[in-house]
Amino acid sequence: HYPESEGLPELRKAIAVWYQTRFGVELDPAAEILPLIGAKEGIAHLPICFIDPGDIALVPDPGYPVYSTGTILAGGEPWYMPITEKNNFLPDLDSIPPDIAARAKMLWLNYPNNPTGAVADIDYFHRVAQFAEKNNLVVCNDAPYSEIAYNGYKPASYLQAKGSRNNGVEFHSFSKTYNMAGWRIGMVVGNKDIIGALKTLKSNMDSGIPLAIQKMAVEALQGPQDFIEKRNQVYQRRRDLVIEMLNTIGIQTVHPKAGLYIWAKVPEGYTSLEFSTDLLEQVGVVVTPGSGYGKNGEGYVRLSLTISDAGLVKGLSKLARWRDIKSRFKAKRN
Repeated sequence: HYPESEGLPELRKAIAVWYQTRFGVELDPAAEILPLIGAKEGIAHLPICFIDPGDIALVPDPGYPVYSTGTILAGGEPWYMPITEKNNFLPDLDSIPPDIAARAKMLWLNYPNNPTGAVADIDYFHRVAQFAEKNNLVVCNDAPYSEIAYNGYKPASYLQAKGSRNNGVEFHSFSKTYNMAGWRIGMVVGNKDIIGALKTLKSNMDSGIPLAIQKMAVEALQGPQDFIEKRNQVYQRRRDLVIEMLNTIGIQTVHPKAGLYIWAKVPEGYTSLEFSTDLLEQVGVVVTPGSGYGKNGEGYVRLSLTISDAGLVKGLSKLARWRDIKSRFKAKRN
C-alpha cells in the first residue's frame, strides 16, 4: 500500500530520540517532525507554503541554489545576503535594509556550510532567532553536514538557540550522515506550525517515502553510531592532504571544521571559471567554480572530499603537475 506522506510513527520517534541524544532538543514526533523524500524536496517545497508573489526570501550568497530556485518557483524574490571571508562566511544581519527585512518572509541558513565549509556557533544562532522574531521571519537552517566534523568539533543546531522554536525549522539528510545518498530520505524538524504547513502541502503532492527505506532509516538512527567518527577520520585525512597540496602550489584555502568541501581561492589573474577550465584542460582535474553558487562565490573554487582515497592521490598528483606546467610557462615567458 501507499505510505503516508507524514512518515512512519516509528521513524518520527527515532528522529526525536536522535535529536534528543545529539543536541539535547526535545521534539514532539507527531507535530514537530516530518520525514522528507530527501531534504532537497522539502527545501524546494517549503517556500510554496510561505512565499506569495512579491515576497522576499533572504538567501546566502554563495549558497545552495535550491534556496533561490524554490523561492522563484513560489513567485517570490531572493534577496542575497553576502557571505564572505571578511564576515567569517556568516550573513551580516545588521546590514539587511529595514525595507527588505519588512518584505521578507523566510531566512535561509546552511551550517555547516556548502560551499564554504564555514560553521555557526550558538551565539550566532541566538542573534538569528532574535532577528527573526523582530521581523516575523521563518528561519530554515539546512544542516545535512552536522555529523561530518573534524578534530572533535561538534556543530550546533539552530534549535538549541533560545527562541528558535518560535520561528524556525532545521533540515537534515540521511545522505550525508549515513551515506544513504540516492535513497532519498531526509527530515525537517522544529516549529509545529511550519511543519504542519509543509505536511499539508506534501499530502497533496506526494505519496511518501517507500516503506522499506523508512524502515532502513530507523535502523540507521537506532544502530551503532561509532562508524561516524571512523568515517570522519577518513574525510579529515583527505581534507588535510588536499589543503597541504593546495598550499604547496600556492593556493590559499579556508580550513574547514566541518563538511565535505574545501573552499579555495583561485590564483591571481584567474576567474573561478577560468581556473576550473584550466585545471580540467591542463591536467584533467575537475573542481566546481565558486561563481556557480552566486556572485560572491567568484574568486573561489570548491573541491569535494567524497572521491576515493585512490582517486584523491591521483588527483593531487595531477595538481602538482599543474604547478609544474605553470612554472615552465612562466619561465618561458621570462
